[in-house]
Amino acid sequence: MLISGWRTFGGFRAPNRRRKPCLDIELGRGKRARRAYGFDEVALVPGKVTINPDEIDTQLRIGELELAVPIIAAAMDGAVDAHFAVEMGKLGGLAVLNLDGINCRYDDVAHVYEQIAEAPRERVNVLLQELYRQPVKDELIARRIQEIKREGVVCGVSSTPADAERKLPIVTEAGADIYFVQGTVLTARHISRSYRQLDFAQLVRNSRLPIVVGNCVEYYTALELMGTGVAAILVGVGPGAACTTRAVLGIGVPQVTATADVAAARHDHRRAGGQPVTVITDGGMRVGGDVTKALASGADGVMIGSMFASVEEAPGHGNHWGMATPDANLPRGTRIKVGTKSTLRELLLGPARVDDGSQNLMGAIKSAMGLCGARTIEEFQQTELVIAPSILTEGKLFQQAQQVGMAR
Repeated sequence: MLISGWRTFGGFRAPNRRRKPCLDIELGRGKRARRAYGFDEVALVPGKVTINPDEIDTQLRIGELELAVPIIAAAMDGAVDAHFAVEMGKLGGLAVLNLDGINCRYDDVAHVYEQIAEAPRERVNVLLQELYRQPVKDELIARRIQEIKREGVVCGVSSTPADAERKLPIVTEAGADIYFVQGTVLTARHISRSYRQLDFAQLVRNSRLPIVVGNCVEYYTALELMGTGVAAILVGVGPGAACTTRAVLGIGVPQVTATADVAAARHDHRRAGGQPVTVITDGGMRVGGDVTKALASGADGVMIGSMFASVEEAPGHGNHWGMATPDANLPRGTRIKVGTKSTLRELLLGPARVDDGSQNLMGAIKSAMGLCGARTIEEFQQTELVIAPSILTEGKLFQQAQQVGMAR
């Protein structure tokens, strides 16, 4: 039985409710597991009523911030610089600038991007480690934020937990609108004898900006993070196109299951009297159908990196690499070549020039919501899903043989 109310864990409050997962598969004597699902394994069931896509509300709310486009460009250097953030903002979305990236380490980043693009595959990881040894400059942080804000768009920035507290007054004074704190896995409780744990509750109290934290894939961890007062949680460990965390560390949960678990935590948090917390599925999406499945699994919005790295406005010259790729000790990412496939407007708003779902993401969201009878994303989260391992191959023999459409 689930008991309502609150309990306290060393300075933050969490609902006194816990959902125990069903461990129904035996891996070996004394070791059980549950089945988890990714985007390619499920499908949405159409609704009993359909709705005109033009009459659908896709607004994303994070704290007091409202965005017309529920798709966020990830804080990846190959995808987002100040120019890209401005263009994304003009289209109604949000692009997050990496405060630990090359744009805040080098005054002139054009040459740095060229080096990364031209580096041979066998040397690129060493090059990235060398380039990211240049220290982050506080004056560049302020300058990049001001470059974005001068154009009148929403500015989001991201920091690692280790430096998030120190950077908060810098980004606030420079005019940022929302602050992301990101690590491979973040928890409200971290044990260390050698350094001080970032106190998320204290960070929230000290901030005028909405605080978004990530990443997280587990129900109870999400509950505790929500209890610190954060405005949103990023869901995903290792699904990104350039990320190698799942191979290097063996850690991760497929995104449909991870999103549903964190969404369940959001539901229980609200039922126990907690403030609204936005759930954002971060990574693993390649086409519009993946985005719609993330939302139907319980997300309020999504964060994407590689697809944005492939647009003309991206700074990476058709290259994409993860935030942990330059790690000096244990890199957990690689540079991948995504090419240049469309403009940012075509990717987000269309019209699509291809038939594989990789363009006009907003059109895909609105059409899917309409077919499932959902006027809002909150209603879309109630959509029935089915386990459908053949959803991408059923009846697609000719597409597979000719490498067109869904078989590209």
